[in-house]
Amino acid sequence: MIKTLTFASMHFSIAFGVTYLLTGDIVVGGLVAIVEPAVNTVAFFFHEKVWNRVTARRQQAAEREANSRNAMSGAALVG
Repeated sequence: MIKTLTFASMHFSIAFGVTYLLTGDIVVGGLVAIVEPAVNTVAFFFHEKVWNRVTARRQQAAEREANSRNAMSGAALVG
């Protein structure tokens, strides 16, 4: 969660700076800086959860394949 919060802080600063430079309006810069990073931070949090699941499933599949190969080679030695 700390990674997500530090990302949010960085994103807030960048969003405000870019919007303020483009519009010259502190209010618009503030609104964009609050809304856009908040939405993006929530999306990033769930993206990390999904990506971790994908990685875990790939690792499980690789382990199953390795176990299957080991079982087949062991059977060939016995037979």
